[in-house]
Amino acid sequence: MTNSAKKVAFSVLDLAPILANATPTDTFRYSLHLAQAVEKLGYTRYWLSEHHNMASVASSSPVVLIGYIAGGTTTLRVGSGGIMLPNHAPLVVAEQIGTLASLYPGRIDLGLGRAPGSDQRTAQAIRGSRMGSAQDFPRDIQQLQAYFSAANSTAAVRAIPGEGLEVPIYVLGSSTDSAYLAAALGLPYAFASHFAPGQLLPALEIYRQHFRPSETLASPYVIACVNVVAADTDAQATYLSTSLQQFMLGVISGHPAPLQPPVESMRELWGGPAQQHAVQQMLAYSFVGGPATLRQDLQEFLHETQADELMAVSNIFDQEARVHSYRLFAEALQGIAQPQEASELALR
Repeated sequence: MTNSAKKVAFSVLDLAPILANATPTDTFRYSLHLAQAVEKLGYTRYWLSEHHNMASVASSSPVVLIGYIAGGTTTLRVGSGGIMLPNHAPLVVAEQIGTLASLYPGRIDLGLGRAPGSDQRTAQAIRGSRMGSAQDFPRDIQQLQAYFSAANSTAAVRAIPGEGLEVPIYVLGSSTDSAYLAAALGLPYAFASHFAPGQLLPALEIYRQHFRPSETLASPYVIACVNVVAADTDAQATYLSTSLQQFMLGVISGHPAPLQPPVESMRELWGGPAQQHAVQQMLAYSFVGGPATLRQDLQEFLHETQADELMAVSNIFDQEARVHSYRLFAEALQGIAQPQEASELALR
């Protein structure tokens, strides 16, 4: 089906950042407040990530947080962005997500990644003897699909709850390997361009070129995750974005710290030109600015990627400014029609 134009869906990826001088309890309260706000703004979904052993994020248990957010909202789709499948047995994931999908019918998404969500020492603590389990990622996804299928009712091992539920599965990735996998399985594809921008365009080309229609998806469906710091003016947005830059500086320097307040200048904070360059590379797909700048830059990005959906990460220290950023992001995308051959998310 070809449309002359279509609206681009917009969603949230919440890394559950811990603010300086705050606690994870505060983080979860802020997340629920944000979810309730974006639900009113027409957002499609709200995903939570899985990270471990990081002083900067509180999202080590996305399944628990999904239940918390879903329980505090009514129409918003809530899911994982993602569950790092090699960290978990597929049966346990099927049971946990099946429980959530039973509690909140038609509202739960399952995004799956293969990275550990942490450093190798922490991955060893999580996976133990299953350290090579990332190689089983394709097989584990298929096992999950089997557990969710009604046909699995005659199997010796069943996921209850979970069996027979239509839980949409998304492949997450930051490289071209994931693109081949999502295409081969005929699943929607969410790319982490908010920290791995260099592989975005090659991965999308591979995914679309090799896509095989499946029982759940008729044609390719792309979600691009990007950083967004929007404010009423370009200058204000640039100022707010220094919290994001400090956050990423902590990541690349190996010293992740709670999200810091914005600063007038990053000049004295860089450990050198190499660090500054590395952060700027990671943040290549960051949309920072006032309404006019935001709309123009997003329009160019959509023209380049033909993404079906944009998922925004807004690591902003002030929570009112964070909600306002998501409001401006929604308004910008609601005013953009995407001319293309429409990709239809046909979850039958």
